[in-house]
Amino acid sequence: MPGEQQAARRAALAVQLDREGLGALLVTHPPNVRYLSGFTGSAGFLLVTTQHATLVTDFRYATQAPDEAPGVDVQVERVNLWDRLGRIMAQYPVEALGIESSVLTVRDAERVTGLTRGRVVPAPELVERLRASKSPEEVAAVRAAAELAHQALAEILPGVRAGRRELDIASELESALRRRGSEWHPFPTIVASGPRAALPHARSSEREVRPDEFVLIDFGAQVDGYCSDITRTVVAGRADERQRAIYTLVAEAQVRARTGVRAGMSGREADALARDVIAARGFGDAFGHSLGHGLGLEVHEAPRLSQTTDMALPAGAVVTVEPGVYLPGWSGVRIEDDVHLGPSGPVLLSDGRTELLEIT
Repeated sequence: MPGEQQAARRAALAVQLDREGLGALLVTHPPNVRYLSGFTGSAGFLLVTTQHATLVTDFRYATQAPDEAPGVDVQVERVNLWDRLGRIMAQYPVEALGIESSVLTVRDAERVTGLTRGRVVPAPELVERLRASKSPEEVAAVRAAAELAHQALAEILPGVRAGRRELDIASELESALRRRGSEWHPFPTIVASGPRAALPHARSSEREVRPDEFVLIDFGAQVDGYCSDITRTVVAGRADERQRAIYTLVAEAQVRARTGVRAGMSGREADALARDVIAARGFGDAFGHSLGHGLGLEVHEAPRLSQTTDMALPAGAVVTVEPGVYLPGWSGVRIEDDVHLGPSGPVLLSDGRTELLEIT
């Protein structure tokens, strides 16, 4: 039933509040508001106590908010949201109020302090920890977003040819994503060709693809609010021996990681699954970013699969697996898929294609 899942999430958060010694949490990060209430609007505060939840929003969402957030006390403020929030907080006085200090501005934190007699306590990532483990419905949404993304890519791949601008290829892909039902683009589509593929987070540019170059395409779709994140590297023409060797290395590392990652291993251990393969061939310095990250209502969320993360990967998480080799002045390769850390091991949510595609 609508609202039951969000109610269960709020109950889980209430347990966390008790453990942290907090009487309430003021939720201001929109993805967290959506996760706990169902409300998808751009403006709103969600005050969650151990027994109650109140959503404060403005006139634009007077109809939408009650429809999307059943089981939550929705209050629509026409003048000043902060004043209304203060009156609500006075109804539910607590000794310690948690705030999302990782996203709340200093100015807004000061405003909150002025609205309560209780202590204001930084409480970062309480909701994010809950979000890290996905329900079957959430996993299905990410899978649907991945399937939609692959369909859009297949539509435009024949046009990834020499003479095309990166920006034009990116525009066609984003258009195909929207036509097929993507609610939005989780991030600006990256199309990077030739030496620009050595830039891990390149921006699509006016550069024209040249014959027989790598073209790195990093993109995603959004379904029911949930994101996919996929990278494919293709050749606009025929690959040479060096291109094949580097691509094969990245593909080997990627398959080892996506089939070996497990809930319970640390982010560092997961990262090593791919990094050890690449480093053993002498390209360790060319793989400078982490192996991956969590995926859900945001394209980058908990957990992290990196050399610096000792925290265990939670069961049920959805993560990206995206090793790469980047050689400045030459080119680069990244292959990225989305993986669910299921009870019996990793489950691939994207198509897992690793063969080198030459577009001629």
